[in-house]
Amino acid sequence: MTVNTQINWKHDTSRTAEIPLTLRNVYINYHTRKGNVQAVRGIDLDLYSGESLALIGESGSGKTTLGLGVVRLLADTASVEPGEIIYRRNGEEVDVLGLKSGPLREFRWRDCAMVFQSALNAFNPVLKIWDQVLDTAKAHNWNDRKAVRARFLDLLRFVQLDPDRVIDSYPHELSGGMRQRTLLAISLLLDPQILILDEPTTALDILTQRTIIDLLRKLKEEQHFTMIFISHDLAIAAELADRVATMYAGQIVELGPVRNIFYKPRHPYTLGLIRAVPTVTGGFEALSSIPGSPPDLINLPTGCKFHPRCPYATERCEKEEPGLVKVGDKHEAACWHTDAVEADIAANGLRLRKK
Repeated sequence: MTVNTQINWKHDTSRTAEIPLTLRNVYINYHTRKGNVQAVRGIDLDLYSGESLALIGESGSGKTTLGLGVVRLLADTASVEPGEIIYRRNGEEVDVLGLKSGPLREFRWRDCAMVFQSALNAFNPVLKIWDQVLDTAKAHNWNDRKAVRARFLDLLRFVQLDPDRVIDSYPHELSGGMRQRTLLAISLLLDPQILILDEPTTALDILTQRTIIDLLRKLKEEQHFTMIFISHDLAIAAELADRVATMYAGQIVELGPVRNIFYKPRHPYTLGLIRAVPTVTGGFEALSSIPGSPPDLINLPTGCKFHPRCPYATERCEKEEPGLVKVGDKHEAACWHTDAVEADIAANGLRLRKK
């Protein structure tokens, strides 16, 4: 295996397909004593080369499960069926769900890497950072210690860390922000085509969050990675994403360009999420929380899964589940009442004014 020891800030587009990742009718269930937890249901998605896709939604909506499903790191109690996950490498289609141990290990770091939500838990606490980096390289048949070390030191500088201090440290000797950036550097070690980031700024102070956001923007602009962001933070999604997918009860209920999603949402759930976010100044607009709680994924409601919490729900919503339909340029929403959402925004704006 040949890996560049110097960081190439122009990502290798020769191995980048126009659509490097495709998901078709993907279902993911967790098998429990109480029944099947329907964590992901019927996802159809094309991920375009060089784009950033943000997955937003409440906890339990299926965002992290979908990311783990792509890299095949689900718990033993989970199954992906039916569904297809197709990765394209050098014009060749790879069936991710059909990969066995060797090819699967190669896919996970060389082609698609995932930065997990809890940076501390992602590291082995009894091994120094360098030992974990070297293990990763060796697992992919890259045994040149000098080249691996030079590459990783360059990556640590890229993520604005002191490489000599970090590389020989134990994880507990680093702050939360340093661990998060170190994990990001490790994910770039083998120059993957796709990078999945699960809550990359969770539990970090606001200045460290800004550092991470700036790094991700630089990564996007200079290396042209294809990235998936999993986040509760709508501000981060608005700042970094090209497209946004809103997930609810295991489904994508709205998908579109970032500007459309945040200025022209057409699904009641997306609008509810936007109206629940406080402004920096505060005091001029009322926050409007979404009533109720996310549904039980073992016993989902009939019809539209959002209808028990939806202010626009009708009898049809209780009986029939809508699919994604076009509501604008490259913009889709799964709702029977997209016109009512549009009329609400026209009359009241994205923010509800205090009366």
